[in-house]
Amino acid sequence: MVFLKKQNPTLKRPSSSTPPFPPPKIPKSTAANAPPNDVVGAPAADEMVKILAEAGCTLINPSGPPCVPSDPHKFRRQLQHLFSFSDNAPVLRSNFLAGLSSYILSQKNFRRILAPSKSEGFGSSSESLVRHLLLVPSLQIDLQNMLLEKLPEYFHVYPECSGTSLSLEDDVARLIINHFRWLDFIVDPNAFTDKLMQVLSICPLHLKKEIIGSLPEIIGDQNNKTVISSLEQMLEDDSAIVVPVLDSFSNLHLDDQLQEQVITIALSCIRTIDVEHMPFLLRFLLISATPTNVGRIISKIREQLKFVGLSNSQAMQQRKLKGKSQVDSSEVEILDALRTSLRFKNMLCQEILKELSSVQKPQDHKVIDIWLLILIYMNGESLQKRVETMFKKKSVEDCFQEAMFDQCICGHRELVRDYFPSFISLSEYMLGCKEQKARKFGIHMYITQFEEFSDSYSRQEVLGSLVTLVGSGVGYTVSSALETMGFLASKFARELIPLSSHISGILDYLEGFNVENLHKVYEVFSQLALFARSSTDSYRSSFANELLMIVRKQVGHPDLKFKKMGLIGALKIVSCLGDANNVSCPSLSPKSNSEEALELLKMSLESCKQFPLSLVMFYDELTELMNTKTLHPTIFEWVGNHVGEFESMFLADLDGGQLPVKESNCGLEGELWMNLDGDISPICLNIFALVSSSSQSTSLQVLPANFLLLSAIERLTNQGSLGGIDALLGCPLHLPSSKYFFGAGWKSLTGKQKQVLCLSLYYAANWIRELLNAFCTQVAGGFQFTSQATKVETITKLLKRLRNLVFLESLLNYSVEKCSLSLPELHLYLDHSGSSMSNQPHHARHVEKKNEPKKTNDNTFSDNKRTHKKLSRASKNSDSDDKLRQPKIKDVLRKSGVIKSQDEPENSSDLSSKSRSSESSEQHPYDSSDPVVEISAVAKSLEAQRSKFRHLLVQCFSLLTFSNSQDSCCSDPAAEIPLFLYLLRDLHHKLDYFTLSSKLFFARCSTAPIGFTRMTLDGFLTEIKPVFPSLKRHLDTAVSLLKEGDETCQEHWKTQSASAANPDIPIFALSKSVVSTLVFKEILHCFREITNIPDSQMDKAILSCFLDAFQPVKIPDNFLSGMQLNLPPGTLEHLYIGVYSFVEGVLNEACSFSFMLASESLFTLESIVTSLRKLLDKLKEGNGNQMRLGFTQRALPILCIKLGTSAEKLLRQRWDTENLENSWRNKGEIVQKILRVYLENNDSTSALLDDIACSIMPQALSCRSIEEEEDDHGFPTLTSATFIVWYRVLHEQNLSVLNRVVKSVSLLGKHRAGAQHETVEELLVKLQQSVNVVVSLASLCRNSDKVTVHAMAVKYGGKFVDSFLKVFDFLRAQFEGHRESVIQMVKELQKATRTIQTLCSEAKGLKQTAITSKIPATKRSMERFLFHVKALLHTTSSGCTFWMGNLKHKDLMGQVVSSQAYMDDQDDDGLENPTEAANENSPVSVASEDDGETEL
Repeated sequence: MVFLKKQNPTLKRPSSSTPPFPPPKIPKSTAANAPPNDVVGAPAADEMVKILAEAGCTLINPSGPPCVPSDPHKFRRQLQHLFSFSDNAPVLRSNFLAGLSSYILSQKNFRRILAPSKSEGFGSSSESLVRHLLLVPSLQIDLQNMLLEKLPEYFHVYPECSGTSLSLEDDVARLIINHFRWLDFIVDPNAFTDKLMQVLSICPLHLKKEIIGSLPEIIGDQNNKTVISSLEQMLEDDSAIVVPVLDSFSNLHLDDQLQEQVITIALSCIRTIDVEHMPFLLRFLLISATPTNVGRIISKIREQLKFVGLSNSQAMQQRKLKGKSQVDSSEVEILDALRTSLRFKNMLCQEILKELSSVQKPQDHKVIDIWLLILIYMNGESLQKRVETMFKKKSVEDCFQEAMFDQCICGHRELVRDYFPSFISLSEYMLGCKEQKARKFGIHMYITQFEEFSDSYSRQEVLGSLVTLVGSGVGYTVSSALETMGFLASKFARELIPLSSHISGILDYLEGFNVENLHKVYEVFSQLALFARSSTDSYRSSFANELLMIVRKQVGHPDLKFKKMGLIGALKIVSCLGDANNVSCPSLSPKSNSEEALELLKMSLESCKQFPLSLVMFYDELTELMNTKTLHPTIFEWVGNHVGEFESMFLADLDGGQLPVKESNCGLEGELWMNLDGDISPICLNIFALVSSSSQSTSLQVLPANFLLLSAIERLTNQGSLGGIDALLGCPLHLPSSKYFFGAGWKSLTGKQKQVLCLSLYYAANWIRELLNAFCTQVAGGFQFTSQATKVETITKLLKRLRNLVFLESLLNYSVEKCSLSLPELHLYLDHSGSSMSNQPHHARHVEKKNEPKKTNDNTFSDNKRTHKKLSRASKNSDSDDKLRQPKIKDVLRKSGVIKSQDEPENSSDLSSKSRSSESSEQHPYDSSDPVVEISAVAKSLEAQRSKFRHLLVQCFSLLTFSNSQDSCCSDPAAEIPLFLYLLRDLHHKLDYFTLSSKLFFARCSTAPIGFTRMTLDGFLTEIKPVFPSLKRHLDTAVSLLKEGDETCQEHWKTQSASAANPDIPIFALSKSVVSTLVFKEILHCFREITNIPDSQMDKAILSCFLDAFQPVKIPDNFLSGMQLNLPPGTLEHLYIGVYSFVEGVLNEACSFSFMLASESLFTLESIVTSLRKLLDKLKEGNGNQMRLGFTQRALPILCIKLGTSAEKLLRQRWDTENLENSWRNKGEIVQKILRVYLENNDSTSALLDDIACSIMPQALSCRSIEEEEDDHGFPTLTSATFIVWYRVLHEQNLSVLNRVVKSVSLLGKHRAGAQHETVEELLVKLQQSVNVVVSLASLCRNSDKVTVHAMAVKYGGKFVDSFLKVFDFLRAQFEGHRESVIQMVKELQKATRTIQTLCSEAKGLKQTAITSKIPATKRSMERFLFHVKALLHTTSSGCTFWMGNLKHKDLMGQVVSSQAYMDDQDDDGLENPTEAANENSPVSVASEDDGETEL
């Protein structure tokens, strides 16, 4: 069989030509039956023998085949002459053929003349007699037909049935076909081809394959079209002949049309061909690829190739058990065919990458795509980068999914083995990507390869690659590599133990890891240690002992860095050894796993007692462990007994709600603050005494973490309830007397005393933060283990505690401002190396871990309950009104009124025993020299140290849903809104943390608090989902308060503050307008943060819930005009329309009282439109509902127009400049954003730019007063203070419009079918408008002496010219039809270039570096423009001429000035249009030498 390979052209028979002899007629056979032997008796046969003998051939040769003359050419010439030129030639030829036909009726005779004959005189073998006769032109046609008719007589011979293949001499059928090969000529190629194809159609399969494979050698190139058509028909009937057909196609010399036909035939076979033939087909297709058909070939192969990965998981398991199957062998050959073809044709690789880039929909990707990329990746380094980028892009876009990779690897071990290094290399790249999805896919790739390749070598390679990535030093790469190891350790611990030496080296580099990575490292080794302790192998048990030894050394190290590593390792080991659910790995050591864990826990605690920060970290990590693992009862009991010491350390007993003995510390008096339980409170938090004591002051650093652990133990013991320690929620705080915090009291203090006061407030604030964290779990979500009355009481106290927190932090900020103090740290950062997060105050930094109740044994904590006896409520039957009644919060005058000190301090009304600090204010009256503190202002002094505070859990946001304003004396929400502002700021910070770009991922992880990075964005949004409706409610409240003004009940704030037992310190004031403005801003900022989250990171249900929370009561009817709203309510598109309507209403309201808030509303509308645009793009990419797609396509342009109208409203409105802070001086950035929104969301941006630049801007520049600015041009926001901002935005937008025109011009030239393009006239109009804008903006420099304006004119002018050069091909093509427009456009642009030239010259003389740095690039652009204009006029040959001359050195006003270096500066361009002058028979107008300028 001839295999698929190109035939050597030197062996190819040259094209035969028809000899000069006329073809004879085919005679009819006269013989009826074959003679019984080889003796010829018939007269015709005798005559045939006689003719041969006369020509020198002995037919009857007893010793063998016939003997032919030694000169075969002479022999053939004699026969040809005899049968063509003799007198009775036709008769002789007819008799000869008849004799030959009767002679070969005997199979023996037939074999004799087919066998190689002997040459007379030499005895050597030569060609057979039949071969010689076939080369006689007059006999060839008849003899060909005779042989082909004899061929069916030998169809019954099947070589494969005989057990051994027959030789060529024994196989008559093959011998006949062999005689047709390489003939010197063919007399009638068409007839012979037709006859051969007829016989071929009835041949058996083995002979058919033989003939088809020999067709190029038999027929040659004379009748390729017929051959191809016949073979195509045969392929349709029998696909088993595909290999010889392809072989034949490969050896035929085909023209382009036939080659394309052959490719089409081959492509049609991909679906039907047997898998064992697929490698031949692929090799043929890829070798035959040309630049014109390669795209079609690759596309069809991707679409129709049935490849690996199509079997289900059950089949994969069976394949694993049975070993390599026949399908596997075929798949190996398929991959080999693809790989070799791609290696030798780089064009194929390029086309595959191009094809994959064009595939966008995930459902259109297949397993073969991954294999194609791997094959290209193997072939060379030149394309590896592109393959890596492509693979990453497809994984990030969810086009390559984990299931597809599983189909590539799972069950195909032998198939993948040769490509294993490439898979490992690609996995390394994926794990090193910044995109989280790419790293997740890389993790799956590693795990799948480790699982599939069970041999030691392959697994060592996987681990070695991971260890290399761990040592890369790139934060996200290290984190992902360790996460991969964690998965492997949890699933393949038994297999990893023998390979532990390959990863144990990681323990030598622990100091380079942050805390999150340390968790992952020790998670890996703890899993291995757990398995090792249950093994009888001495090597495995020694591994566990070595790990314990390392951890003990680290825990006992005095350096905090190493102690931190040891604590993490110790608690990770405890989580594995002490897990109550882990019974599959019993310990074979003398100590049980739980005993070893408890001993390690005790040792860790003992080593941390002298280091507060270490102890804080120990408690935090242990709390996290308790919330995520169910520990052994002995460990749980020990932890419960330890936290039972909380009362003796931090609490003091009260007698009737008062301290038994009033003692002074550090010369300061103390008092009880914030007593929510009144006289029935049995305990207080003894902060003042602990701060004053030098020996115990550091214990307060541990207080919040200790209480966090205590609350966790309480919840785990009591099914989630904190009823056993609820007395801590309302107990008072023992702090220094409030009289010391203002006035003369503060001035009388020493530096140390001031520090005591500040530290007391600091610890008190963090104590309340942890109270909120703990007890918010009792009211958040669906907590069911408490009564409704208890829940209401808890909510009331939580709101009061939140008010206490706001008060304490405001007072602390005020005190720290007057007393510079570095606050102690209350938790350990991820990267604690002496640097804190003070430079990033806006990052959320806390562990949001949802606390869920867990059931434990009731008797494990029974002894500890007695210790907490005093922590429970002292009385259950106290007056409920005293506990639940909340007076209405009173408001104060506006901040401006308070600053003028026109109001006298007001005495507090009847206060209960909960607040007993009012006497101090009478003893030390308010000093008017003390500044008044706005309670809602940002605590700037604390923000610098905010990272040191304990952080609020996500459950605390549930307080946004509660309100007690209905119990107040009047419904004034301004008294409560500062509390919600505090929570909104924290929500703002946490959203900022999650929405940081991927570039800041490592910096974010290295500065976050312990455990916070474990919460995902989806998890965070799910937790705050119940808060969404409350955000709208608070926004409505803020808008209402801003509309009402400051007229409200003045007692509310003080009344509510007194109800929360805040001391009466008269330095605080509340401005309702200020706090409402801040709430307004915070809510809209959070709105924008959530709507701008990428679709890939936000769940659709969460987005729908969020948008539904901001729906208006009713969408105005006129708002929906033109949208054809045919979608039911509740769909995502409908929600977008509703939320836009709501925010637009808010903007309209804000326009009546605040420019800043109106601008915030506008930016929120922009975020809604942007989010809707992303939704439209997603609908276009997928097979979305056509109704939804159509509605979104109609609604989006309408919303854009509305957005532009809203922006115009803000720009044209006359704002009260008295209410603007610093007038317009600090509003430039806001005005810039508004103007950009206005310009980008307009029907015709280019026309609008033309109008503003040519009409509005010159008027604004000529105005000399504010009144003139407002009256002349109608844009009050365009003032002298904002002129530069407008100038920059107009330049940027004009450049953007020009770039869009450039793209439109390129699309116009492609003429894509079905695409709607702008007409030539529209494009020319837009180009002219853009030129008008840049000319007008450049001319404004003549009336402005600001260097910034000149610098922008030079910079953006050069960029404009550079972009304008890209449309010159378009202008050249349209010059004949729009000559006047094009010339006018270039003339106008010349005005701008001259102005820019003048600006450059002046800047050089005045050494204005702000401009000179931009001159080189601008000059180059204008020089290119000069020669483009020259080329345009030269190539069009329209009668226009181009002239360059010298310009006088003039200033911006046109006055000639002397030049230092040169007399003249070269002009950038000049145009001359003599057509009009020529029509008037006048000469061309050219500038004179004195003037030096061109007259245009």
